[in-house]
Amino acid sequence: MTRTADTCTLVADIGGTNTRVALAEGATLRTDTVTRYKNTDYPGLETVLRAFIDAQGGLDCAGACIAIAGPVKDGRGTMTNLDWEIDEATLARATGADTACLLNDLQAQGHALGHLPDGAVTPLVRIEEPARDPKATKLVVGVGTGFNAAPVFETPWGRHVPPSESGHANLPVRAEDELRMIRHFETSHGFPAVEDMLSGRGFERVYSFLSAEAGTPSEARAADIMAGFEDGSDPVAARAAEMFVRMLGTVTGNLCLIQLPFGGVFFAGGVARAFSKHFATLGFAQAFRDKGRFAGFMGNFEVGLIEDDYAALTGCATYLAAKG
Repeated sequence: MTRTADTCTLVADIGGTNTRVALAEGATLRTDTVTRYKNTDYPGLETVLRAFIDAQGGLDCAGACIAIAGPVKDGRGTMTNLDWEIDEATLARATGADTACLLNDLQAQGHALGHLPDGAVTPLVRIEEPARDPKATKLVVGVGTGFNAAPVFETPWGRHVPPSESGHANLPVRAEDELRMIRHFETSHGFPAVEDMLSGRGFERVYSFLSAEAGTPSEARAADIMAGFEDGSDPVAARAAEMFVRMLGTVTGNLCLIQLPFGGVFFAGGVARAFSKHFATLGFAQAFRDKGRFAGFMGNFEVGLIEDDYAALTGCATYLAAKG
């Protein structure tokens, strides 16, 4: 039986490896419908969505919204490791929805703030006087396969989460070892970007550089480096983790001075989650607040971690509901 379009909306989150698809009722995600599809098993987005709709026994959706881990412009998105045609026209054709929207994944995370289950955000850096203004600007920072950030603005016309490609800005340098590393990895593409070092692959590069400096050049996967750090078996891994977190603190602090997120900073992504429990011991807060004359001012920004795997789906549902 085909469901009515009164309240049903379809939401999806396209990652580099998997796509999650679900239904929502207004701004509420129906977690019982979340289905994961392996991208390599499907030739394109339309076939994934049709498979989900068929599994639901047919749908007549009022709207559809998808989030992708890549830049979005003029209703079209691109992903470096996925050659699917991802655009609003394809989404509308596949779902039959009158309203079809495409968001960057960090935009979707931003729209989810304030609509996540209790306990979905873990505090990482607390402040003396938490923000009281619910309309204060917020900032979402994603650290995973790549790096990106998105400010969240509350306006008289509703929430606005503009896209950005913050991960492709040049990486700031604060220490001599960071400068040596930058020179080590500088290529024909020029000065390394933030994402080149602050991502899963970036952590591997930091380790590669430090092991070469230690006279024992080696390559390792991010998960293995983290394991060597956490069990204390690899001193180079410990140095790599400290350097990674220090750079992450610097970059996040810079973004705060640009956007002034008095409503809080919210990390998302697998790499951010893996490192978050070590922020205190690896000096994240110190690097985050190391801004010279503005060091005290940095105490205005609280930092937390989004631990809800379905946050992007919730953000898509919330965005659609706000559009009416």
